[in-house]
Amino acid sequence: MKELRNDCFALPPGVNWTPVEEALERLRSRLHPVVGVEQAVPLAQANGRILASDVTAPRAHPPSNNSAVDGYAFAGPVDQVPCTLALVDGRSAAGEPYLGQVPAGHAIRILTGAVIPAGTDTVVLEEDCEVKDNQLHLNGTLKAGANARKAGEDIQTQDLILTAATRLTPTQISVLASVGIESVNVYQRLRVGVLSTGDEVKPVGAAVTDWQIYDANRPMLSALVTQLGYELVDLGHVLDNAEDVRGALERGAEQCDLILTSGGVSAGDEDHVSKTLKAHGDISNWRIAIKPGRPLALAMFHGTPVVGLPGNPVAAWVCALRFAAPAMALLAGGEWFEPQGYVIPANFSKNKKPGRSEMLRARVHNGQVEVFGSEGSGRVTGLAWSEGLVELDESAQQIEPGTPVRFIPYGSFGL
Repeated sequence: MKELRNDCFALPPGVNWTPVEEALERLRSRLHPVVGVEQAVPLAQANGRILASDVTAPRAHPPSNNSAVDGYAFAGPVDQVPCTLALVDGRSAAGEPYLGQVPAGHAIRILTGAVIPAGTDTVVLEEDCEVKDNQLHLNGTLKAGANARKAGEDIQTQDLILTAATRLTPTQISVLASVGIESVNVYQRLRVGVLSTGDEVKPVGAAVTDWQIYDANRPMLSALVTQLGYELVDLGHVLDNAEDVRGALERGAEQCDLILTSGGVSAGDEDHVSKTLKAHGDISNWRIAIKPGRPLALAMFHGTPVVGLPGNPVAAWVCALRFAAPAMALLAGGEWFEPQGYVIPANFSKNKKPGRSEMLRARVHNGQVEVFGSEGSGRVTGLAWSEGLVELDESAQQIEPGTPVRFIPYGSFGL
């Protein structure tokens, strides 16, 4: 695949604060798939993979006219009732079609899913008729084609059934199987490296002091990567040391298609991620008008894109969902997506100041959306409590119970 340009994340001169929608559009316009293609991946291994080419149907579905019910087949319509039809010997069952011709004025026993025999086109439910002395008695009118499925009414031969960039789901795999497709061409899995930094951060299981914290970001971001269907490359945790950071980024550039980092992306004395990217790569610090979040480092390091997320867990989560998730989808060969939101009455009060978009941890209860009690970026309990995010735009807003707000469930991000 074509590599990204080293300057693909550069901002125009004079750009300072970037609104969320503008930042997303800039990011989308500068990315493209960076992974290769795997040919003929068996359907059983294709769930969650991204199609690399369009798929057309080699066969119709259903392949022949068939019955939607158990009953009796004949040539319709039935306009005059009562009506009596002679029954022919035999029946048509699923997998055992009747191969003869049904004469005019006759009917034949048929079961659900069975091919509709020649000479018939209509089926009456067995509950709506009576059989006596080898005669079928109809007491109600019936239009031609009733209770019958036409060949190809769902899918015609050579129909385009799925397009390239589609991420396969179990239901889409069902569609592929229904027309006899055994394998598909898919993009290779995007390899995403996850790196955390900070002298105060310790891996779970390590001994800690009162001034140290356990690493919550790397397990969280790693789980996000795998749940989105990408291949995780764990780059571990490094201290606030320029050489350690550089070594981890170099390993990531060799093994990964994209690197996610958390922490060290601002302009402080110990922000060695941004310093290393500036010294040995091509970095653009995007100051995005979003809360929580704001600093988002986008860089190219030895030909590999790097998304530098904030260190606070809530800010890292929000920025990973809002910016990294659609970016990864596009790099992986899929479609850039804008998460689906739903307008729901608020069950909270908030006086929002103008200038920045805000993302509030939220969940829906009894038809209203409620938000977590604290907006602090370090409150990881709010992440577990929430089912999605309330997104407020840059404008000043006075929200009271009953005010319509936009709620984005985590499922809209592919989770």
